[in-house]
Amino acid sequence: MPGTVLLLCLALGPVLRARCESTEEYDYDYLSINKTWVLTPKAQETDATQILNSLLKNYDNKLRPDIGIKPTFIDVDIYVNSIGPVSVIQMEYTIDIFFAQTWYDRRLRFNSTLKALTLNTNMVSRIWIPDTFFRNSKRADSHWITTPNQLLRIWNDGKVLYTLRLTIEAECLLQLQNFPMDTHSCPLVFSSYGYPREEIVYRWRRYSIEVSDQRTWRLYQFDFTGLRNTSEVLRTGAGEYMVMTVSFDLSRRMGYFAIQTYIPCILTVVLSWVSFWIKRDSTPARTSLGITTVLTMTTLSTISRKHLPRVSYITAMDLFVSVCFIFVFAALMEYATLNYLVGNKKPLEHNNRKARLPPASAQVMPSFTTININNIMHWPPEIEDDEDEDPGSPCLEGKECERFFCCIEDCQTGMWREGRVRIHISRLDSYSRVFFPTAFLLFNIVYWIAYLYL
Repeated sequence: MPGTVLLLCLALGPVLRARCESTEEYDYDYLSINKTWVLTPKAQETDATQILNSLLKNYDNKLRPDIGIKPTFIDVDIYVNSIGPVSVIQMEYTIDIFFAQTWYDRRLRFNSTLKALTLNTNMVSRIWIPDTFFRNSKRADSHWITTPNQLLRIWNDGKVLYTLRLTIEAECLLQLQNFPMDTHSCPLVFSSYGYPREEIVYRWRRYSIEVSDQRTWRLYQFDFTGLRNTSEVLRTGAGEYMVMTVSFDLSRRMGYFAIQTYIPCILTVVLSWVSFWIKRDSTPARTSLGITTVLTMTTLSTISRKHLPRVSYITAMDLFVSVCFIFVFAALMEYATLNYLVGNKKPLEHNNRKARLPPASAQVMPSFTTININNIMHWPPEIEDDEDEDPGSPCLEGKECERFFCCIEDCQTGMWREGRVRIHISRLDSYSRVFFPTAFLLFNIVYWIAYLYL
């Protein structure tokens, strides 16, 4: 047995020795690679640390560069990450940007093989940075997750780049006279808080404003049509300040308001015209339809104002809803007028018939019996014509009726003066069937041309 174990050891010895040598060689190669990778930045780290210590040794971050010599020029770049949503009621919009400022500080020059030093936020508080603030911002937040979203980079020639990510809620004064076919220009205004133009000058660089993919923007009711950047000098009691402005042009989409307001208003007005084809004797049907359409227009008017601030002027939607309300109310008043005029003429007809009866002393004609032949009544012809007479034919008493309305049969003769308007009260529904649709169509043509193309 001991001899067998000895033979196995002698046989497996070379194999185990070869595997151990290959493992040691692999570990040695791994360690040598790690040594080379770690030692290379170690020298640069020591160099960067020495550079920063020498730069900050006598550096005063309370003083701007070139103080007392010349103004400091700040080059501004903005990358728009997203815009929206836009609040019409609060008259503000939200924008997410990367805001970059570049300037030269001769106190931060250094001689080294390193061209630039990229530093974290710990160095921001140790050097001078511009006191830029946004003049029309209501709220502004800097992003801090997972670390502060700030970048500080210093070049060997003293050039400094400072960027940070901001989410700003800025004011945008909306002019809503053409709502919802309106266009707006929402500005983002910034300047130095304390340094006047003699000390700090902001400058736009070429292509200094860029935007991201607009498909990720939350502009639900608007379309982004472009931007403009300008600069101006603001004169105040504390001095003249350089003010920079970026204006974002927005155009409102009409789809939501067409579905929610315009189409229901048009259909409600058309529905009110149905009463013109209902018999005038159907008082409950016509009255119910008119009141329902009026209440519907009142509700639509309230809903249309719900999404707007309480402005004192009339918007384009207010005008459209108001005119629709007038058409619906006029359709209800048309039936009320017709019912009143026709209803008041019946007693007059009865009195006229009484006046035509012969006196008691006069000779009375013997009574006759009407004979129906083939369901046609022929006798007496005078009574037949009188009973079937249109209730709208007799004219009402009063000058207004005689002046404007043709209520009598012989209005075509000399009793009716030529050149006067002739309106048959009994045909008022027929007139309305033509007048109301024509007037509403003309209004829509003028309205949409005026607000969309003029």
